[in-house]
Amino acid sequence: MTAAAIRHRLSGLALPVWGATPNEALAAAVLVPLVAHDRGVAVLLTRRTEHLADHPGQVAFPGGRHEPGDADPAATALRETEEEIGLRRGRIEVLGGLAPLDTATGFVVTPVIGLVAPPLSLSPDPAEVAEAFEVPLTFLLDPASRRIECRRRRGRAYRGVAFDYGGRTIWGATARMVVALAEALGR
Repeated sequence: MTAAAIRHRLSGLALPVWGATPNEALAAAVLVPLVAHDRGVAVLLTRRTEHLADHPGQVAFPGGRHEPGDADPAATALRETEEEIGLRRGRIEVLGGLAPLDTATGFVVTPVIGLVAPPLSLSPDPAEVAEAFEVPLTFLLDPASRRIECRRRRGRAYRGVAFDYGGRTIWGATARMVVALAEALGR
């Protein structure tokens, strides 16, 4: 799928706004960065460092908590992306947002989809990000790449979709966002 096709398919998405959340301290946004390479589009992901209190070592989209100065979820996602991996907001074309989703840790996360033109010049913050890496969008859109798994967290079992790519597992809220992106793209 090309950048032009993605723009076309997502043209009906609304730009995200802050809605009512159970607790403003738990409002968050992430950027779903789609990198438009000549060879095809890739999704940029991060692996969080192991020492973090929330989601240590997990594969995630760059993003984080809403701060008072953030006008909307896109502002939060762009600010956090710049802080976490050094990808400047001026390099990102915001295409819209997906429906907010609740996480097992109590956050209400709004995914913001952004198109990024290479080359990328990233500088991951070593305090938060162990690595940044790309996964081909075609892989993530292929239903054969998905599997169902069960994980336990805080004594509760969670069943959900997961993807394995390059020795990494994409699961939880991040995998749910990938599935929502696939649905938005008509896949």
